Amino acid sequence: MIRCAHAGVVYFRVVYELNKLSNYKSVQRLTHFYTTIPFLQTLFKNKKHLLNYHIRHFGLGTNVKNAYDTIYALSSGSGKCAVAVIRISGAQTRVAMEKMCGGLTKPRIANLRKLQDPNTKEDIDKALVIWFPGPHSFTGEDIAEFHVHGGPAVISSVLSALGTLSGFRPAKPGEFTKQAFLNGKLDLTEIEGLGDLIHAETEAQRKQALRQMDGVLNILYSSWRNRLTKCLANTTAFIDFSEEENIEDNILEHVFSEVCNIKDEVSAHLNDSRRGERLRDGLHVVILGEPNVGKSSLLNAISQRPAAIVSPIAGTTRDVVETALNIAGYPVLLSDTAGLRETVDVVEKEGIHRAVNRAKIADLKIIVLHPDIIKQTHFSDLTFADFVTSYMNHLLQDAGTMNSTQYSSPSNSHINEHYFSAEHNSPSTNQHIDMTNILLVFNKIDLVNENRSELFQHFKDKMCFLSCTTGEGFDSFMKILVMKIQNLCGDPSVGSPSLTQVRHRHHLNKCVLHLTQFNTYSQEDIVLASEQLRLAANELGQVTGQISTEDVLNVIFRDFCIGK
Repeated sequence: MIRCAHAGVVYFRVVYELNKLSNYKSVQRLTHFYTTIPFLQTLFKNKKHLLNYHIRHFGLGTNVKNAYDTIYALSSGSGKCAVAVIRISGAQTRVAMEKMCGGLTKPRIANLRKLQDPNTKEDIDKALVIWFPGPHSFTGEDIAEFHVHGGPAVISSVLSALGTLSGFRPAKPGEFTKQAFLNGKLDLTEIEGLGDLIHAETEAQRKQALRQMDGVLNILYSSWRNRLTKCLANTTAFIDFSEEENIEDNILEHVFSEVCNIKDEVSAHLNDSRRGERLRDGLHVVILGEPNVGKSSLLNAISQRPAAIVSPIAGTTRDVVETALNIAGYPVLLSDTAGLRETVDVVEKEGIHRAVNRAKIADLKIIVLHPDIIKQTHFSDLTFADFVTSYMNHLLQDAGTMNSTQYSSPSNSHINEHYFSAEHNSPSTNQHIDMTNILLVFNKIDLVNENRSELFQHFKDKMCFLSCTTGEGFDSFMKILVMKIQNLCGDPSVGSPSLTQVRHRHHLNKCVLHLTQFNTYSQEDIVLASEQLRLAANELGQVTGQISTEDVLNVIFRDFCIGK
């Protein structure tokens, strides 16, 4: 009875510590526990029985429910190929090595082995086999990789053979990476970087994803969290021991100063103009302008293919025409739109409505202008901002997408100098379309001779002049376009790391809110203020995964391929 009581006390004593451990370490600890306490061997039939009991009564949940399951999957691409990689991870990986390869190999060294069916002993293939014993592996568990010939029959036979082994099951999407997270090998920001690296289509996306996978965001967010934790500890010490005068003088002043610094750093990190998110998701660029100014021709010239129909008939483009491009290593979604004008055609009106809506969400607007504007406008009397505002107000009013009683519609299809006078420079355009990031393009410059020198001199640093027909000025236009794209996305390989996920921005905004409330509450109740520090630190912990929920993990890992 004494031995039973002692065993029970020891067992329940480690429950709390086991809950804090990773899958791999929890299973290893339970295994050691089972083999060193004979009394438990009389209560539980085997180690798996002990683990299931522990999960059922002490709430380890999904983190270790399948800890004894060994997962496998095809990690390379599907279809015929020269070599296919099949990955195995879990506590019984060595069983697969012994039954299918004839035994374990030296760790992290490729060995040529015959793969056999574990039941029939029939040869399946010759493969390079690599053994990665845990915890020094990608998942933190024992891992094996079979590099087999990439024929569908070979792959199917190997996967079928693995499925016959007891305790083995096919991996779910992203499950290998999820095990790496649960075992402390990667944090959530590094895992998101890994996912972005897998899906990267341009050089800039690859650089940003690789940098994030290397842990730059984790280092930054963890440092903020550690500093906040120290502030919380000092605040708690002041609350508990201030009356005993056993703490340093001015401890709260140091806390206030540090919290203010952290808040400023997080706020500056948030104020990045969405560079990282733009680079990850692709920069949205829209081409706007009147009908028949060459918008579709410009789209085709940038795309270097006939992506849009071009004709001399005004209003040819009715819907938004999209094309995904790689421009200087940056991902760009370029959209051609319907010409903005007054019309009674129901279909064309819908196209104009879609054009305006696309402009509202675009990161960069390319506004193409008709050469007649050059003939009719005295540019020396206008600032660049006045010109842009007046021109866009005119287009939107003509298209019926803005309400303005300041001036009436022009008498012809092109703008004359009356519409660029100071009294018509209304800021109402900004209520509809953000004109912060724009690029003005004068197309069909080959048709203009008069006023050209004045135009070039006045707006040479603000506008592009080109002809899609002759190609004149197109190289200069592309250089300016690339420069604007680079400014909007930034250089992912230098400087402070950028936010890449909406999830990050959400938690960091809440962190700043809690730090602001700390400053407010600290004037009234330091106990309430300290709670805001804890909440702020928790928000940072949710970004890196130090504090996480199963729902969040499912969202992050669902986009991974099966074998990753």
